[in-house]
Amino acid sequence: MNTVTNVKKWLEGLGLNQYAQAFAQNDIDVEALPRLTTEDLKEIGVQSVGHRRKLLDAIAALGRDERETPPQQTARAEPGPAGERRQVTILFADISDFTKLSSELGAE
Repeated sequence: MNTVTNVKKWLEGLGLNQYAQAFAQNDIDVEALPRLTTEDLKEIGVQSVGHRRKLLDAIAALGRDERETPPQQTARAEPGPAGERRQVTILFADISDFTKLSSELGAE
């Protein structure tokens, strides 16, 4: 499904499918949609303040949905333990008597 069709379906879901042709004629796709302003909507023919407000609110909701939806991860049979990612620096060095030293000292 192309991005123009996605925008058309999105507009239909909002009950504003009368603007689908204007969006298509102005090459407004899913990439341009989040950057639309009130002035842009006026320029393409959305004269109703209520419709502009509804469109801008729906566009803002799209941005929230993207931020709140975590990236898809590969499915696991069992959920793993919760944890956190951290940036670390590791030094690998060949130290004399390292085996003895590592058994006497902790990992830190």
